[in-house]
Amino acid sequence: MKELTGRQREVLSFVSAFIAEHAYPPTIREVAEHFSISVKGAYDHLAALKKKNHLRYGDKRSRTIEVLHKGAEDEGPLAQTMDVPLLGDVAAGKPILAEENWNGSIPVPLSMIRKERQYFALRIRGDSMERAGILDGDTAVVEKKETAKDGDIVVAVVDEAVTLKRFFKESSRFRLQAENPAYSPIYCQEVRILGRLACILRKYA
Repeated sequence: MKELTGRQREVLSFVSAFIAEHAYPPTIREVAEHFSISVKGAYDHLAALKKKNHLRYGDKRSRTIEVLHKGAEDEGPLAQTMDVPLLGDVAAGKPILAEENWNGSIPVPLSMIRKERQYFALRIRGDSMERAGILDGDTAVVEKKETAKDGDIVVAVVDEAVTLKRFFKESSRFRLQAENPAYSPIYCQEVRILGRLACILRKYA
């Protein structure tokens, strides 16, 4: 299968979580509303996922989206998973990714991540990234990575505080940008990148 873009992974994550919770798939309009994009934009993302053999759906009927897994089409949308460590409370003085800080693990569908890479997960607290479709209570699955490109959503350490923000490198500093106008950007001379966002998992009450 062709590699997915970051937004395509987010859409696939949303569709998988929606099906797991409701036992039926979302409509294109529900996908659009979730990501605050147009129906046409949502359709284009779904069409790309269909072309890359991650989704299957009927063009003229509502709620026909199916999540496909290579070699596991008949096992259900969450049949193939990989356990990813879940980050717990971080004690002062301990490295953020130290084994003592893991709080169990969560299963993540292999359609959303790459088996040969390393990941960790953490719970989202707050609404600073809501315009990127990342909400309070979500679980972020993060690929371990020490570098980032402009525009990547990263987990970073600034002054011993861990944050999830969009990363930008400016001429003489770094900018960590929220996706909510209520929050000001974080400017810093030094930043430590822990990883890049791979996908978001969400439970629906």
